[in-house]
Amino acid sequence: MSTFSANFMAPTSFLNPTTTTNLSSTRLYANPPQTAVPAPSQEITADRLEARVEKKGGYFVLKEKFRQGINPHEKVKIGSEPMKLFMEHGIEDLAKIPFEEIDKAKDTKDDVDVRLKWLGLFHRRKHHYGRFMMRLKLPNGVTTSAQTRYLASVIKQYGEQGCADVTTRQNWQIRGVMLPDVPAIFKGLDEVGLTSLQSGMDNVRNPVGNPIAGIDPHEIVDTRPYTNLLSQFITANSRGNPEFTNLPRKWNVCVIGSHDLYEHPHINDLAYMPATKDGRFGFNLLVGGFFSPKRCAEAIPLDAWVPAEEVIPVCGAILEAYRDLGTRGNRQKTRMMWLIDELGVEGFRSEVVKRMPEQALERASPEDLVDQKWERRDYFGVHPQKQEGLNFVGLHIPVGRIQADDMDQLARLADEYGSGELRLTVEQNIIIPNVQNSKVKALLEEPLLKEKFLPEPPILMKGLVACTGNQFCGQAIIETKARALKVTKEVDRLVSVTHPVRMHWTGCPNTCAQVQVADIGFMGCMTRDENGKVVEGADVFLGGRIGSDSHLGDIYKKGVPCKDLVPLVVDILVDKFGAVPREREEGEE
Repeated sequence: MSTFSANFMAPTSFLNPTTTTNLSSTRLYANPPQTAVPAPSQEITADRLEARVEKKGGYFVLKEKFRQGINPHEKVKIGSEPMKLFMEHGIEDLAKIPFEEIDKAKDTKDDVDVRLKWLGLFHRRKHHYGRFMMRLKLPNGVTTSAQTRYLASVIKQYGEQGCADVTTRQNWQIRGVMLPDVPAIFKGLDEVGLTSLQSGMDNVRNPVGNPIAGIDPHEIVDTRPYTNLLSQFITANSRGNPEFTNLPRKWNVCVIGSHDLYEHPHINDLAYMPATKDGRFGFNLLVGGFFSPKRCAEAIPLDAWVPAEEVIPVCGAILEAYRDLGTRGNRQKTRMMWLIDELGVEGFRSEVVKRMPEQALERASPEDLVDQKWERRDYFGVHPQKQEGLNFVGLHIPVGRIQADDMDQLARLADEYGSGELRLTVEQNIIIPNVQNSKVKALLEEPLLKEKFLPEPPILMKGLVACTGNQFCGQAIIETKARALKVTKEVDRLVSVTHPVRMHWTGCPNTCAQVQVADIGFMGCMTRDENGKVVEGADVFLGGRIGSDSHLGDIYKKGVPCKDLVPLVVDILVDKFGAVPREREEGEE
């Protein structure tokens, strides 16, 4: 396969992972039961297996014969290669053009509204004209105090327009960025070891791993080396990798390192599930998980196992199969699972095999290492690490929103009490690792942990997740972050629960906040109140599960006006989750 010029080898120290948990008494399953994709209803012809893209001038472009019926985004890519803005320094010229001039020409307008997303820059044309959200690449959610301070310094210059969010892929997004500042920001990112390259649109998104990798006493494998390798491979060490920048749609990947499945493998296009085979450590593969407005699908087994040293080659082979063969018409039908549907699992697998370096791919191993009966652990508060005398401290970041001063304070805490490192989680929270026993008490007394980012948040706040909402996102139908906090606080005053209930809020059907995996999910919509007036509302989902028995939730009630959500959620918590009304609870005391 042309993509690979070197054999990627994982260091010996993580080819033979160990766990302190005795697993011999429990049958283990890395792959939860899934509904298999049926074989294709009609024979796949040789013509259908012809690659739809070809390499020209160093970039992959859609062949002329496959351009009929393509979607508008594909036309923008054909009009001008997005990666040239970075790899050929086009961003430097674009940043010098006044916005009024940019909007006068379709090509430069497409640059700022579409192509800059390949550089991690998202123009907020609808609500914040001329300003951008910048999405980073942060494999495994690991960041340093120096990186955090730099990002804080960037958003600080934008005043009220500047803020940061922890995302549902263990990542940073910063807001308020202005185009003339971008070249200098890119230089600063590079100096602290960060990049925003290939983090948006038809690219591979941030590789997700165990947020307590390397410090977890019960981990199966340290995911950090693998997620780092994946990110370096995808972006060519932040220089830009055109091999994988013209995918039919976005593509998500995760590496599972714990029994807790913090990484949510069932909603990723590719999930590496730890498994041994004949005494070798490696991974079984799940493929095809995704969310979209029209369809949500859980990942399914590819019936494939790779040794640790083939994590990168198999990723490249799967991406090449998707890049070459994926359709490029209706954007709602271009995620990888649609290709798997068309070819069948075996047909798709055979295309992956063709693109492996040795044209070989072993069948899945029965020696799964994830304990299906494992009870998912709470990472909030203080927990001992595998390193004696050290602890990690999980902090609740309300709906993931952080201001510049808060980031500076978190960086200070990481330096003063830990090792200068922070970990981001897919639930939009932050972990401070490597805190010595002797420093734990002083850390817990810090004002930031007493007043804002609580180590032990109220129980209903623990599982609260919210997307950006219409404050900043032009696609969002409703405001989410402030409303999620308000509704949750009001519900908490009315009922008491004994265990966390995961509630996710998303502003539109794109479901960036993954409402289908929540116990209770809220998807923004417009609806009518009792007087027939059009108001902001939500479709309410119930029954999502994470972990080995993962399951996507279903619609419970459509079009609920936002003002009516509190009583509805109270009723759901009492009927479905054993909540007790506060008045009755107080009376019993």
